[in-house]
Formats: sequence, structure tokens, C-alpha cells
Amino acid sequence: MLILPDLLTHNAAADFAAGLTVLVAQQPAQVLADAGALKTFDSSALAVLLACRREALNAGKTFAVRGLPPQLRQLSSLYGVEKLLPEAA
Repeated sequence: MLILPDLLTHNAAADFAAGLTVLVAQQPAQVLADAGALKTFDSSALAVLLACRREALNAGKTFAVRGLPPQLRQLSSLYGVEKLLPEAA
């Protein structure tokens, strides 16, 4: 499981995203991004999740999100990317 930090704004997102390739490679066949700890975020959090999805798919893995805050789910809908961030079962 890939656990997102509690702070994921523009300044923090670049640092977190820089390590995604390695983090995704360490995950099993389904990359599960846990967003439950997110407290402070902006649209950069969506960019990180989409980058994580891209890395997972490039590695032949599936991708899902758990614990996406309602405000971030709304933002994903506003940007038209909500279907790219499926909720984990």
C-alpha cells in the first residue's frame, strides 16, 4: 500500500512524486493509494494520484484509491478525472 502524507500541496507534491517509480515498483499487482491521512491538500494531490496511476499502469499493475477525502473527490469530478481514481473495494 502506498500511503499519502497528511500534507500534499504544490511544494510537497514534487518531492513525493519524485519517488513514485520506486514506490510503485515495490507494490504488488494492485497499487493501492491510501489517501486517508490527507488533511491539507490542493489540486497537486490529484496530480500525484494521477502520476501514481500512470506508474502503476506502465508497470502492468492495477490502481485504486482508498480514503479519498470528499473535497478531493469533488475536485477530481470538477476536473473530469474521477473515473481515473477508482475507489478500492
